[in-house]
Amino acid sequence: MNFKTMLIGFSFGFSVLLNAQARKTVPYSTPEIDAKVEALMSKMTMEEKLAQIVGTRLKEIMVDGKVSLQKCREQIPYGIGHFCQFSSGLTLEPEKLRDLVREVQHYLMTETKTKIPAIFHEEAITGFATQGATTFPQQIGVGCSWNPDIVQNNSASTARTMRAAGATFALSPMLDLSRTAHWNRLEESYGEDAYLTSKMGVAFVKGLQGDDFKTGVAATVKHFAGYGTFNNSEKELYEEYLMPHEACIKIAGAKSVMPSYGKYKALPVVASPIMLDQMLRKEIGFDGLVVSDYFAVSKTYKGYKQAPSEMVAGAMAINAGVDIELSSPIAYPLLPEALKNGEVSIETINQAVKRALIMKAKLGLLDENPIIGTEGTLDFDPPANRKLAYETAAQSIVLLKNNGVLPLKKEVKKIALVGPNAATYQCLLGDYTYQSMISFWHSTAFDPTNPKLITLKEGLENKVAKDVQIFHERGCDWSAALESKIDNSGLGDDRLSKLKILSIKGLPQPDLQNALKIANESDVIIAAMGENLYLCGEGRERKGIRLPGDQEAFVEKLIATGKPVILVMFGGRQQLVSKFEDKCAAIVQAWFPGEEGGNALADILVGNVNPSAKLCVTYPRTESRDEINYKNGYEEASLVQYPFGFGLSYTNYEYSKFKIKSAVKITDDRFAIAVNVKNTGERAGEEIVQLYVSPVDKASTQKPIQLKGFERVALKAGEEKTVIFHVSPQQLVQYKNEKWIVEAGKYEFKIGASSTDIRQKGIIEFKGKDLILEHGREVFFTENEVKD
Repeated sequence: MNFKTMLIGFSFGFSVLLNAQARKTVPYSTPEIDAKVEALMSKMTMEEKLAQIVGTRLKEIMVDGKVSLQKCREQIPYGIGHFCQFSSGLTLEPEKLRDLVREVQHYLMTETKTKIPAIFHEEAITGFATQGATTFPQQIGVGCSWNPDIVQNNSASTARTMRAAGATFALSPMLDLSRTAHWNRLEESYGEDAYLTSKMGVAFVKGLQGDDFKTGVAATVKHFAGYGTFNNSEKELYEEYLMPHEACIKIAGAKSVMPSYGKYKALPVVASPIMLDQMLRKEIGFDGLVVSDYFAVSKTYKGYKQAPSEMVAGAMAINAGVDIELSSPIAYPLLPEALKNGEVSIETINQAVKRALIMKAKLGLLDENPIIGTEGTLDFDPPANRKLAYETAAQSIVLLKNNGVLPLKKEVKKIALVGPNAATYQCLLGDYTYQSMISFWHSTAFDPTNPKLITLKEGLENKVAKDVQIFHERGCDWSAALESKIDNSGLGDDRLSKLKILSIKGLPQPDLQNALKIANESDVIIAAMGENLYLCGEGRERKGIRLPGDQEAFVEKLIATGKPVILVMFGGRQQLVSKFEDKCAAIVQAWFPGEEGGNALADILVGNVNPSAKLCVTYPRTESRDEINYKNGYEEASLVQYPFGFGLSYTNYEYSKFKIKSAVKITDDRFAIAVNVKNTGERAGEEIVQLYVSPVDKASTQKPIQLKGFERVALKAGEEKTVIFHVSPQQLVQYKNEKWIVEAGKYEFKIGASSTDIRQKGIIEFKGKDLILEHGREVFFTENEVKD
């Protein structure tokens, strides 16, 4: 099943959607930048122009780990647009990395005729992907925090680290909606919901870019659009799959977009004028830079066979609106031939070059004395960053079941800590972390002390009382005969065909009998199961979504001891627990929790932290490959283990005093929905209050239930607060008959602790004629208040 083929066969029509919101956003360029760029371009040769719209790798100009001046003169004599994933394949300390960037920029600014610096870009969904930098939890876990503030703080810290090294551009965030656990890239997403993903994406972009491109890092929203799904509904494409990108562009000011590897109307998205020119630029109003995914341009020829040559593939991409070819200059250097053959115009080439140079100007790279990196000693993982990583992990870990065994009681004196993920750091790390990239893509071992990775065993040893004994034994391996296999179909990154999985060295052979022995002698069993960075991620395909290898059988043996089993699952996707869910005393979904994951998990298990995370995906009960979307309602309850928005706490919350108007004008700006939330337990906690809407009219084309707002509320034991959602009727807009329409009528608004645990609800009528939004979507989110 190839999830890289998506959204084939939409019927499409043009509508007059725009540009109201786009006009409110800051334009991509200014008259001053335009003048500077045009002056530069007036003196540039075709070779120099083409150099600015391609990327390359540092390895092309390095010999024995050092920059070679001769290689620079051979490989980039006319300059270069981007250095791609420049740090994730290196093992350099921060100062040496910065100095390397400065050395390359010095060559470009002194030896090339144009004197234009390069953009150094990197991955950043879990922090700056370089040795020694803070490794935050994977995005799928962060999605379960429902906390845009912490996302913005994390990405702001990432920007500071990247700028310190001389990097100015990130290929993040990933905004795809993920509705099946079988997709190996689900872990990079914020889950299945467009509203939640949009909120988190906007926060990420705002934090990364800051208030000024000259001091921040340019975000790239990806993968435009609908990557990872077989959904072929035009209505859902517009209303849901485009929404996170559109929100990041219109609200957060994202100025770089990456098209997906997928197809649209039988054409690769990278060569689709409908998706990249009509939808992205004309309808959404995007005025920034479009960069290709790695090798995607040439795949139009080599992979999808939609072009007769690489030259034509390049012409198709640049005509569709792709400004820069990454990560190697394959097709775009052939554009002069395409120009000669009439396949592309000089105006189109110049437009791409201009957009590429405008981005460099915005980032400060075209200033007279551009600032490259930060002076002095650099720390890529300072205490403030580690604190953020810990807080994020603590808010990302979901308590799925608890019969009262958690938090661990003072009577517990002997803990059996077993499973392949009990004492290893591979389960802390998601794909596109530095550690995953250097080991999987580059077959190079990483240093687990730089940054320091805290395992569950270390975390528990740090947190339990001195009189508590922890007995550890792996008990089983991660998987049988490398259950994960490399997908080298050629439709993804070309890198995949060159890579192999590194064997895990230094681990003792698992001893099942010893594990069962210590389990029988313990007061409680903590079974740390699930995936590692080799079992989930781009290019790594698994046969199913059960616990890998012999892990299921091992869990059943542990349950058979009669001792309470706390199942802790690591990984980048939901993994089935239906076989023994009713027999486990507690189940914890830890995801890939990052460098502080062990400490955060331990604090939750012992009760220092009250879990607050809620699922950002539906948790399946079966291995069905059908997509599950809570918005459609759970008609087949047998397919669902835990619903979207679900997560337990060590306290309880009571919802009361629900207030909603009976009617508003459809043209009103906003109306208020209020509810009181009280912590009725004995522990402080944070509740995620969720606002949903359902159509009352059975014939409505609106989804049966949709998230339209949420708020994290911190409550001390016994404390009560009022949450007020200020809702716009425009949030209920639908895409119908090539128009954006808010339909008059009655809607039921629901306040819930999950998508199925609805605590309060009421009906409101939108009065007036159906409202057509001539300028498209402008209002995306509620505005919230929390009052004591």
